Amino acid sequence: MADNVDEDSQYRIKEGDYVVLKRGDVFKAVQIQLKKKVIFEKQWFFLDKAVGQLYSSTFEIVSGGILQPLKPKHTEGPADAKEAGTDNRNIEIIQQLIENSSTFRDKTEYAQDKYIKKKKKKYENTVTILKPSCRILAMMYHGREPGKICHLRYDTLAQMLTLGNIHAGSKVLVFETCAGLVLGSVMERMGGYGSVIQMYPGGGPVRAGVESFGFPEHFHDMLHEFPICHVSALLAGTLDTTAKDPSADSKKSDTSAEEEQNQPEAERRGSPEEQSMETSTGADGSHDPEKDEREKLKEARAQGKKVKQEEKRKKLAAAAALLEGRNADGLVIASRFHPCPVLMGLLKFLSPSRPFVVYSQYKEALIECYTKLKDHGGTVNLRLTDTWLRHYQVLPNRTHPVLLMSGGGGYLLSGTTVAADCSKPAGSQQAGEPAAKRLKLTDTEG
Repeated sequence: MADNVDEDSQYRIKEGDYVVLKRGDVFKAVQIQLKKKVIFEKQWFFLDKAVGQLYSSTFEIVSGGILQPLKPKHTEGPADAKEAGTDNRNIEIIQQLIENSSTFRDKTEYAQDKYIKKKKKKYENTVTILKPSCRILAMMYHGREPGKICHLRYDTLAQMLTLGNIHAGSKVLVFETCAGLVLGSVMERMGGYGSVIQMYPGGGPVRAGVESFGFPEHFHDMLHEFPICHVSALLAGTLDTTAKDPSADSKKSDTSAEEEQNQPEAERRGSPEEQSMETSTGADGSHDPEKDEREKLKEARAQGKKVKQEEKRKKLAAAAALLEGRNADGLVIASRFHPCPVLMGLLKFLSPSRPFVVYSQYKEALIECYTKLKDHGGTVNLRLTDTWLRHYQVLPNRTHPVLLMSGGGGYLLSGTTVAADCSKPAGSQQAGEPAAKRLKLTDTEG
């Protein structure tokens, strides 16, 4: 019985969970926090009453912003239909709109249904709470802020996960600037087993989308990070992971001595206020509480900075240790940067016979990658594809494609790495002759 309760708990909404609110085709990711007002589609409400309910439940927003589980509508008889709802204000509004519409009676039956659905969608005060997934979050980002995810569509994201052969227990390299959506999707597919190394540009990794997934704590143990600017040093074997900041320590050591020599004597002694404060406190032996507080605060900040630098150094060393083996199982790239130099650099960390996939909103960048890979060698089965998605309305006597559709889902370049065979000498084969023909010639000669 206890096992059934534990299994059921993962499908129920709990305090602190990250959830996705849905109304129609609009989504919004929020965290369940008690007594916190949430604004969604110009309506405000509290999520307190959602705690303990099942995911994918639909709630009605009643007075005071309180969520009330929506009772399912029954179709057995008129009495049951009357008891389905507790508040018929929206039904009355729609009925008044129909009565006041001068063109409603002239519409066809299908047009009348479409009109009623449109008004219900506008005046309904219901909301559905969903469990986050890569598909739902991809639809949310693409519908609200497509620029943040480089206009990556959810069907293209699904193809990336398939072409990259993402599965539990593998070691995957991810370079993305899609607000963490691609990274979170890879982590979800791996299920918390294996290792993911996020190659990030700039000062730190961006993982806003990863937080919206609401992963358990052990999922983050598999996640590592490595700055893309240190890839060349790692490949050359010159990366020093023992320093606090490999990119800045050498510059600091060179400039600190010069700054100290060039610094005026007055500045080294301190400002006049600091000198007067020191003399005033030191003369009679008394202590200034404000100065002590400032010193403690300064010391605490320095200690906190030192701890952060040490954590960053440990993360860098752990990620470098994983990359040094050059035995990664997959590579996924989806960013606003030009993918060619990133791809050529990160391919060196993959084992032979491993897949890679690159997404770009523009095909010209991937054509350049395709040409360079063909010239460079070391890859096979190169494919440059684009996807076309169209939704269909499936209703009795009116099934047809939806008129409004996405213009494009971007482009994908995929392939497989191979090991270059350098054991045979260059002059051992005659150029321009197939292997079968060479074999036949040697047989006749003998």
